[in-house]
Amino acid sequence: MDYHEAANFLFDLRRFRPKPGTDSTADLLAHLGDPHDGVQFVQVAGSNGKGSTARMAEQALREAGLTVGLYTSPHFDDVRERITVDGRKITKSTMIEFVEDAHDYVTDRAVDGNSPTFFETMTAMALWYFGREEVDVAILEVGIGGRYDATSVVDPIAAAVTSVTLEHTGIIGETVEEIARDKAHVAPADAPLVTGATGDALDAIREQAGDVILVGDGRDAESDVQATYEGRTNHTEAAISLSGADWEVETAIPLLGEYQAQNAGIAAVLAQQVADVSENELARGLRKGFWPGRFEVMGTDPLVVLDGAHNPGACEALAETISEFDYDEFHLVFGAMHDKDVQAMVDALPVPNRAVACHPNLDRAEDEEVLARAFETHGAGEVARVSSVESALENALAEAETDDLVLVTGSLFAVAEARTRWTRGEIPKRIGNLEEAQEALEGTDVAEHGVWRMRGKAVHRVLKTRVQVRQAQYIKEEMLRLGGECAQSGLSDRDDENIDVLLMGTLAQYKRLAETLDGEHYGLSVFADELRDTLGIQKGECEHGYPWEGRTAVMGILNVTPDSFHDGGQYEVHEDAVERAKEMVESGADIIDVGGESTRPGADEISNEEEIERIVPVIEEISDLDAMISVDTRKAAVARAALEAGGDIINDVSGLADPEMRFVAAEYDAPLVVMHSLDAPVVPEHVVEFDDVVEDVIAELEERVLLAEKAGLDRSQIIVDPGLGFGKHAAESFELLGRTGEFHGLDCPVLIGHSHKSMFELIGQEAGERGSATVAGTTIAAERGADIVRVHDVEANVAAIRAVEAVESPDTFGEP
Repeated sequence: MDYHEAANFLFDLRRFRPKPGTDSTADLLAHLGDPHDGVQFVQVAGSNGKGSTARMAEQALREAGLTVGLYTSPHFDDVRERITVDGRKITKSTMIEFVEDAHDYVTDRAVDGNSPTFFETMTAMALWYFGREEVDVAILEVGIGGRYDATSVVDPIAAAVTSVTLEHTGIIGETVEEIARDKAHVAPADAPLVTGATGDALDAIREQAGDVILVGDGRDAESDVQATYEGRTNHTEAAISLSGADWEVETAIPLLGEYQAQNAGIAAVLAQQVADVSENELARGLRKGFWPGRFEVMGTDPLVVLDGAHNPGACEALAETISEFDYDEFHLVFGAMHDKDVQAMVDALPVPNRAVACHPNLDRAEDEEVLARAFETHGAGEVARVSSVESALENALAEAETDDLVLVTGSLFAVAEARTRWTRGEIPKRIGNLEEAQEALEGTDVAEHGVWRMRGKAVHRVLKTRVQVRQAQYIKEEMLRLGGECAQSGLSDRDDENIDVLLMGTLAQYKRLAETLDGEHYGLSVFADELRDTLGIQKGECEHGYPWEGRTAVMGILNVTPDSFHDGGQYEVHEDAVERAKEMVESGADIIDVGGESTRPGADEISNEEEIERIVPVIEEISDLDAMISVDTRKAAVARAALEAGGDIINDVSGLADPEMRFVAAEYDAPLVVMHSLDAPVVPEHVVEFDDVVEDVIAELEERVLLAEKAGLDRSQIIVDPGLGFGKHAAESFELLGRTGEFHGLDCPVLIGHSHKSMFELIGQEAGERGSATVAGTTIAAERGADIVRVHDVEANVAAIRAVEAVESPDTFGEP
């Protein structure tokens, strides 16, 4: 079975209407052997804030060292986002395995009209996966209500009801009290139910659940836990303080709005019910609890916000958060589902100067004309109607001035479509033969007959991207008309899902395609601009003057440590380190990367103070050399000290594990290296399964890059490092090296760090004998588009890069 067949099988289950009860899910799990037995579960129910709360609880527990599963809905781009373990979504191959196990059972039940629904089957797959991965705890976001939700097939050890508003009436109740009682059925048998509900809803929850821990907003003296919102600390974070009977936490969270402080308090209590989580771990975990589409600030010039408010209560809370910002005019992009109280949602929001009504790419989305009428009733200054969300956002941004506010809201589906403006990548593919063409097509989940037919047409320039079905159909028609080729995923033509597309053509054909797409509907004009940017068509000049702009720069490694894997102890003495830096600059190094803490397997973590003491004197002494100075650190406090001492670049091998790191880089306007890693220091036995190591790493780096971008850095300043050797097998590291160019799909400079690494054991090179292999790796990286290579032996690697440059542009070197 191929992935597209497995995904189509799951999506086809949407034809079955939801039904109350957990029997269908329980029966499917029993067929699978009850694989979830032995896993501890946490349920999070509520009208609003379920996803944010679940995410913050997950991060707090991961910070305490637990392996944590997370099940949420809906998904933004890929159905696999719903099921993650330690932040990594379920692999395609694992999803295929589940569908193969469940296929006959589900089909037999369908014959009798008793098939599990899409949500029930996804829930079963999540529980199956969490058992398979032997997670310490799994957090389940409840779908609808609580009593009859598929997630209630488990007996939770902790549970919460975040808030209660009138929603899904006719399904779980007609009054707030009825809805609250239904949700309160998630209460665990041996622990109090945690809630932020108030009034009649709280009374009903207490009546149903009995023992309750109430998290208040800092003004309610009767609350068991006080969650106080202290206001914004910057455009993406807010300060909060939490206090219980014998604990207190002060931290920042990456979720704005007073209600998010209460969600954080609920998450903190849930985490403490599950494990022995320290106050420091809570503070750090809550700060990492970023959740896409929940008052997510995407830019500040103008202020651009995405928020998935999808009912009147959420819109009221959104309006309060908006009031924290100063802006001139308010531009609102709004798309909602037809089963929502649209007028009440619109009336809860501030009156916009300009509203753009749009239609999310979903059958149950409300028509833009209906939404427009609601805004006209609301008194909006101007109301426009635009068919697609992407085009509506483009329309709003074109009209907005620097000091205005642009808000996209109404549903998570509208937000997901708008978010592709920042997350969709066009990955350039290097195709050298039929085998590589076939692999690229199969990696796009093209059906078998399509792979065979098109593999010979995968010409020199190949791009992989992910778009809506209707966009894919239009792009394919135009590409074929222009003489190129376009293959699309074998996922069924369902308008509410994004699919992978592989474009194949010449540069001239891509130019004409971009011109054709200009001005088209459905967000195609936005895609045209992204296409030009990826291929360098009409691309602007470099702005910063960094050494890696226009060529491959060399970063020389200077470890002032006693225990680094290749040169530990050689430059631990201050004078030796300074002399080594001078030697590397004389040999042609463009950057000197100073590290004070080893990330080799088994290395011990040192304090901030010790790391600063090692590196700052060296940086101060070498800061006047003719090279940029980079600091190799995982700690924001160390990075700040290094930049103050004269450093220029932050090299973070942990991929922003310290939530303060991105803000330090933005504050100093310093380039930031974001590396993909599972652990730093490296844990040799901690390797994970990849479907396609390159595309999986790109996908996981995308959110890290977006975090740095939202902190205030331009993508030209965010350098991505695929992390060769960090949680990857040797063969996977070579795959990453060989496909270096694909990382430019992130629209960031690319750094390759391969020097003397254990990956070279694969080709018989033992430790201490890897200099030649490193030079070969540098040659490959430079030839395939690396912007920076990080090496120990500068002179030999500079020569390798010069040789590549001479092959590509011999005239620039002149005659000897």
